[in-house]
Amino acid sequence: MSHDPAAGDYEKSPTPVASLTLRWPEKPADPVIPRGPVPPEMARIREAVQAGRRLTREEGLYLLTDAPLAELGALAQQERFRRHPEPVVTYVMDSNPNYTNVCTVDCHFCAFYRKAGHAEAYTLTVGQVVEHVREAAAWGCTTVLLQGGLNPELPLSYYTDLVRAVKREFPKVTPHFFSAPEILQVAEVSGLTVRGVLQALVDAGQTTLPGGGAEILSDRVRRRLGPKKGPSERWLEVHRAAHALGMRSTATMMYGHLDTAEDRLEHLDVVRALQDEALAGGQPGFTAFVPWSYKRDGSVLANKVRRTAGAAQYVRVLAAARLYFDNVHHIQASWFSEGKRAGQMGLLFGADDFGGTLYEENVHKAAGHVVQTTLDETRLLIREAGFTPAQRTTRYEILRVDEAPAAPEWAEARG
Repeated sequence: MSHDPAAGDYEKSPTPVASLTLRWPEKPADPVIPRGPVPPEMARIREAVQAGRRLTREEGLYLLTDAPLAELGALAQQERFRRHPEPVVTYVMDSNPNYTNVCTVDCHFCAFYRKAGHAEAYTLTVGQVVEHVREAAAWGCTTVLLQGGLNPELPLSYYTDLVRAVKREFPKVTPHFFSAPEILQVAEVSGLTVRGVLQALVDAGQTTLPGGGAEILSDRVRRRLGPKKGPSERWLEVHRAAHALGMRSTATMMYGHLDTAEDRLEHLDVVRALQDEALAGGQPGFTAFVPWSYKRDGSVLANKVRRTAGAAQYVRVLAAARLYFDNVHHIQASWFSEGKRAGQMGLLFGADDFGGTLYEENVHKAAGHVVQTTLDETRLLIREAGFTPAQRTTRYEILRVDEAPAAPEWAEARG
């Protein structure tokens, strides 16, 4: 230790002071955060899932209501990786135009529809719809989800001509057209059975069916949401017939309005039962389950729904669905319906799919809900959540696997 004259008579250190250039002491282990005991109901559900036992209705209701959210999410994510071992999240390049907003069923939750003769009512020609598909194809879309109001002026030929025109001009685009209520409307107008309408669409080239129009498959709620739309069995009838013809379809759920946890459970239960029927008949049935929350602005129902569901409820529904649906392979989280951050959280609560790019969308926009993204941002959002993005088709066939997420800086620093 050198002598510094300026130190004078000040107090001297009895031992040499370590150089500031030396390494800091090793970082102590992260503290263990104490956690409370796992509720016995959750422990039993965990055992059931790990043993491959189907969950009961009572267990499903517990997941939708009282299950600790962290425990629920962790178990759902374990199940997600059991079914999809790779850290890959799929997305589809798609667009969602509409061919008409004319509708006769007056759903109380809908801000999109207009009565015939209204100044804002419209119905596109087949040629005009084809131009929307042309734009989507130019963007690189492989799926066009086309839906509209229930317009009794449109004949069966309008729908089959749409499918044929799209298949003819854009063979690489899947026409994912027409929800169950639309199929029922065409059956009523044409005099055909539901199966007859679906067979006509299949003959025109359609192979998949979107899951719209389900809302909540609980007749207690459906009577109040849209009494003209009919009971749950009508939606189930359409998808049952579609599956029997070999079509793939999705199951959707719109919650957070007049529904309760019991109604949501009823929805999950009838979807699971219908998927059992499809599989027993040698058909793959539903590709995915797609939930979203009700958007209240601009609808008649808004006056009765003071509080909308938030992100916590959304990830609970996703996680519960992953565990309850032992026969539906994919669970879709949505950057669009719930916002980008909630969508990313959904990927940590059991979801393995991030939905579509939605280059065009009008139904939620009519309710004041506008969220937009790009292909690059869709991939970035997936990577930020820790997954590798993979582009898929409507039928969940992988088209390309994108670049894996880079290791976070903190992970690199810790070695």
